[in-house]
Amino acid sequence: MNEAVRKMPGTASGRESRPGVVKVWDPLVRLFHWSLVGFFAFSYLTGDEWKSAHIISGYVIAGLIAFRVLWGLFGSHHARFSSFVYSPLTVLSFLLDTARMRAKRYIGHNPAGGAMVVALLLMISGIATSGYMMTTDTFWGVEWVEEAHETFVYATLALVALHICGVVLASLEHKENLVRAMITGWKRAE
Repeated sequence: MNEAVRKMPGTASGRESRPGVVKVWDPLVRLFHWSLVGFFAFSYLTGDEWKSAHIISGYVIAGLIAFRVLWGLFGSHHARFSSFVYSPLTVLSFLLDTARMRAKRYIGHNPAGGAMVVALLLMISGIATSGYMMTTDTFWGVEWVEEAHETFVYATLALVALHICGVVLASLEHKENLVRAMITGWKRAE
């Protein structure tokens, strides 16, 4: 049996178990994910209309990103970057296999999902950084900073659309509900 599958309480490992499923996403990863979804949507919708709320939301997002980077280094197994950051060649090979609907199933992030996590973290960091710069005396009203902020936002929206398409495709290909897994933390065992 896969070592990631949790054993029954009172067994050698004393960990939580459910027949046929494995705990993948810890509560902090799930809270981060859905909080980021909510605050990003809120920030996008309030950008030009409610500046003070937009700025506060941006600071919350920056804090979420800082947390996720730390959790990516020190968190649970499937939360760590070392468990889902793959070489560009592996990502490309995975995408080609996905196009043929024969990609390997991963318990944690697959290579494309791992690349998406990194890309989204970088883009959202760019949004937060340029957004902060726009609040400083040095960069307030500087056109290139505002353009960079807007570019990061629209690039992130494009990545979000690709992410959603990837989740739907992987859910269909492997016959599992990945959205539910990100809510409950559990996935079907191999």
